[in-house]
Amino acid sequence: MDITLLRYFVAVAEELHFARAAENLNISRAKLGSGIRKLEEQVGFPLFDPTARPTRMTKAGELLLVEARLELAKPQQPKAPKPPAGGKAKASKGKGRAPAVKGQPQPNKRQGR
Repeated sequence: MDITLLRYFVAVAEELHFARAAENLNISRAKLGSGIRKLEEQVGFPLFDPTARPTRMTKAGELLLVEARLELAKPQQPKAPKPPAGGKAKASKGKGRAPAVKGQPQPNKRQGR
């Protein structure tokens, strides 16, 4: 599971309020909601009761909260750096000069006769 989604879930579970959790995470309410929905799709169960006011966790949410806190407490492995994009660099086939700019006369070339 994505660590970011687990952080979102724990923040909402601790606050039991989506707007305050989003504010604490410095993200939009919409981004938080979509993250929670994505996590619910991965888990296969709703984590919060959508009809409850104030927000309440489901039994599946309570069980996941314990696991999420354990996962977040583990030291995180740094991700390996990605290799730079692109292919191999190609050597210039010219004579060591900068290419002529289109529309400008080339040096040492006779202009129109």
